[in-house]
This record gives sequence, structure tokens and C-alpha cells, in this order.
Amino acid sequence: MLKRFISFLIFTVFVWLIWSYSGRNMPLPEPQTFLSVSEEVNLSDSLKRNVVGIQPYMLVTDFFDPILYKEKLRQYLSAANSSGFIRKNTTVVFPQYIGTWLVLADEKHVIAEEKTLNNAFKTLIFSNVFDYFLGYIKTGNEKNVPASAILRMKSKQMASVYYSTFSELAKEFQTYIVAGSIILPGPYVSDGELFLGTGKDLYNASFIFGPDGKIIGNPILEIFPNSDDLTFLKEPENQSILGFQLPFANASVLLGEDSWYPELYTQNAPSKSEVILVPSFQLGNNSMDSSVVSTNRKPFADTDKTLSMNGLKLKDVWKNYFLSDLDSTTTLKVNVFLKGEFWEFKGEGHPMIIYKDSILSTKTTDMAGIWSVNY
Repeated sequence: MLKRFISFLIFTVFVWLIWSYSGRNMPLPEPQTFLSVSEEVNLSDSLKRNVVGIQPYMLVTDFFDPILYKEKLRQYLSAANSSGFIRKNTTVVFPQYIGTWLVLADEKHVIAEEKTLNNAFKTLIFSNVFDYFLGYIKTGNEKNVPASAILRMKSKQMASVYYSTFSELAKEFQTYIVAGSIILPGPYVSDGELFLGTGKDLYNASFIFGPDGKIIGNPILEIFPNSDDLTFLKEPENQSILGFQLPFANASVLLGEDSWYPELYTQNAPSKSEVILVPSFQLGNNSMDSSVVSTNRKPFADTDKTLSMNGLKLKDVWKNYFLSDLDSTTTLKVNVFLKGEFWEFKGEGHPMIIYKDSILSTKTTDMAGIWSVNY
């Protein structure tokens, strides 16, 4: 009886291995940019610096192959370069979570054919049972254990692809890149390279890459994740905004909804940030037209502001609260969102550009776009 059970177990594992590794190396379609807007927002011969905001339109299949992933992002940079947007004093901004979806790197392509995000990640777990178990035992007290375990089991590969992609692109185009964001355990930088902390908490982190391909300074962590994300993410202990002295500007980066909280950049921000860049991501169908529930987010220091948020549409919150209460030392604020198709959901949002306290008019698109703003 025992021999039969062992034989059956070996056979089951053998069949699972065949199924698990099949469909990972099948040909994928060539990446498409879906680029419909390429705009220089404020023409000026006297302004010598610029920020290029890139709004990619990503499909699930764009994340399976690291080579195709890099090629797709390279195409956006190439388009910006062809339009004359990438110059000596340029900073390029990609949106939030552009690296997090690398959790799909080298996975079974059938995952893209699932009807729902939930089913897709069930397939991802089942096709990586042993790695998922190793990720599971590394989780801490997170409420969303499956999300934590998935991100942990893929973190080394995600970090490797993310770093090599943006490092190579920054060198190729000889520009500074704010590389959106990626969720990783205990990320840190040493000698301009990205490393992970063993057994550390998960953080949503962004990085600035220089023309030499190295990361400048320390990771930029999301300070106030919303309550859904806090089921697997951690708030950093240090809630100060980092300043970056680029050769042509003093810059700061905030991730997503951190830009709604004036206490962050009026009390903890480095002085005289000329430029604030905000990579963002909003997943959902028509979520920008949905009413905001303030209990899903950290309350503002101003309690009246928290109460006034209730009932507002999300797009109005972005319009009213985005980097409000800044002093005049900040010349430019740029926000870009990640667009695309993520199973039953789509990425939403439109770029926001504020130059000297005036909101600049931009062409908007539900597909991909590139906007260059001079300052």
C-alpha cells in the first residue's frame, strides 16, 4: 500500500511539473505601444530643462518576457527621443507599479487568458506550489498572506529584471529616469545597485536612475498606502520625503496618493524642491467617477479635509488635493498614471501638470501618451 502511495505521489508530482513548466516559453506577440499622444505642453525657447511624463499602455502579456518588457518601455523612450523631448537636462517619469507587474515574469502564458485577476493569481500560485510555500513561510503578520507570499517568491527575479531594464534604458538614452515603482521586501541601495533585505517587510518603492545606469540615493518609499494595500504593505518608519540633487534641479518624488497629504511636504520635505514628480496607478473600471470612501485612506492632519473628501469623486480628489498647499519654491509638479488591461480591470487616470501654480492643459488619452513640459 505504501509503495502504491509513493508511486502515485511521484506520478502526480511528475505530471504537475510537466504542466507547471509548459507554456512558459511560447512565442509572445511583439509589444505595441498604443501611443496616441505625444505633446510638448509648454513651448519655450528660454526654458532649458524639461520633464517627460510617460503613460504606457500595458497588457498582461507585456510582463511575461523580460526582453519584451524592456523593448516595450524602450519604444516609449525612443518615441520621446525622436520628438526631441530627451535632452541634456531631462528627467523621465514612469508611473507607479510599472515594476510590480513583473510578478508575471517567466510565468505560464495561460495566466493572461484567465477571466479575472483572482483566477489569474490562483493559477500563478498553483503553478509555483513549492516556491509559493517558501514565500508563505517568509510572510509576517500581513493580513493578505497570498499577496505577500506571491510577491516574496518572485521578489529576486522582479528586482533583477526591474533594475537591469531601467539601468540599461537610462544608459542607452543618457537621461535620468524615475522608474515608477515596484513592491519589494526591504529594498536598499548600495553603490548604485538594488538589493533586497532577507525576511524584511514589503514596501512600495521607487528609484531614480542616472545616465550611468546607477541608482541615485536611497529608495523612495510610499509613506501612506491605502488600507487595502496595507494588508500586505508596510508604512516606512521614516516618513520624510527624500530630496535629490540632480545636476540641473532639486527634485523630490512622491508615490500616488502620498501627494494628497500636505503635511508630508510642508513639514517633512527637503527645502527648495524645484520639481515634485508623482508616479501613480489607479486600477478599476470607472473608478475615477466613483465616490471616495475616506476610511480607505489615512486621515488628513486637517480633520475637516478628511470629512470633505467623503462623497467626492476620485477624479475631483486628485484635482483638489494633488500637491495642495505647496509654497512658491516648487516650480513644477508632474503626475502620470499607468494605463492598460489587467484582466477584468483597466488602469485609469490622466496626467496632471502644474507649472508655477497653474494647471497646464494637456491632451488626454485612454491609451498611451507622452508629455514633455519645460521649466
